[in-house]
Amino acid sequence: MNPSTQGDDTDTKAPETPQEVELKLALGLDSIEALKAHPLLKNTVCETHRLANVYYDTPERALEQYRVALRLRGDGQRFVQTVKTAGHGHGGLHTRGEWEIPRDQESLDTHWLAGLGVTPFEQDAVREHLAPVYRTDFQRTQWLLEHDDSHIELALDIGDIVVGERRVAIHEVELELKGGREAALWSLADQLAEQCALRPANASKAARAVALREQHWQLPPCALDMPEQCLERAILALDAFQDSQQQTFLYAARQALLKLVRHDDPNVAILAGRLAESLSRTEWLDCRFGQQWLLLMQRLYRQ
Repeated sequence: MNPSTQGDDTDTKAPETPQEVELKLALGLDSIEALKAHPLLKNTVCETHRLANVYYDTPERALEQYRVALRLRGDGQRFVQTVKTAGHGHGGLHTRGEWEIPRDQESLDTHWLAGLGVTPFEQDAVREHLAPVYRTDFQRTQWLLEHDDSHIELALDIGDIVVGERRVAIHEVELELKGGREAALWSLADQLAEQCALRPANASKAARAVALREQHWQLPPCALDMPEQCLERAILALDAFQDSQQQTFLYAARQALLKLVRHDDPNVAILAGRLAESLSRTEWLDCRFGQQWLLLMQRLYRQ
């Protein structure tokens, strides 16, 4: 795909900032078929698409510096241009700004970008120097579910992130809230974990691609008096281990969990200790691991 500095006749009035709320889960490879056969899904109509995604930035990585992702996605016939800001998240649950516009060609609409009100795109030099930097290719299977009086889109993504000659696998589930309560996302994840080996994940596909390119996976600090930070560090450490296969990240996740063993809530302490112990095993990602991790997050974030 080649970027174009020529826009079309799309209305460039700055839109309101829409919010995307989703829960991201890394899925064990052995659980892909188990997920498809889950009672909540097996009698529900699904759609499957092959998606090619190209991410753009400037040679100076201006978008990366602002934690903004620009993507052009196509299935061979239709294209969608998307901008996402970092927003905020915890425990795999993400809330962030997201803008989309359909395209009838494999090129960027830079006039639309200029009208978003997103800082880097307000600079002419940034819009004029956008170029492809990495891509993701995956098969997405989607289900629309009614769960706990809420509307949730479940997307199963299987494929690869490709940066030059480097490649890592995608096998993840995204639960996106289309209407209703955030609590329904956790409830649905709990039920999926009964039959599928999964864990919360924080690193987006774009962030994973950047780390792969740089061969550098950065972890946030955590302190004993900030238990949420310890959990976030553990999650990101497992994300880093998945793509780097460096044992140091498993050790970092285990150490972050061990800090929570000293938490005032005995339930948090017990769950953290069990998860830390699980990471000492070769085959640590199983259904029990995912169930305990979800319990730990809900215990921490709902206090």
